[in-house]
Amino acid sequence: MENSPDLLTARWRKSSYSGSTGGDCVEVAEGFPGAIPVRDSKNPTGPALLIRPDAWRAFMDGLR
Repeated sequence: MENSPDLLTARWRKSSYSGSTGGDCVEVAEGFPGAIPVRDSKNPTGPALLIRPDAWRAFMDGLR
């Protein structure tokens, strides 16, 4: 993405399908026009993926 959003103040939320034991969890942050930030909840200081909203919708539709 051309202008990466500042994710330092992002409010991350974990998937409602994530278990309480850790494991394979992802977190997403909302409120960033043009991007859906996604990260590994086990590595919150690691990199985040920035996914276009249309690609995120297609991904979510595929999960359903």
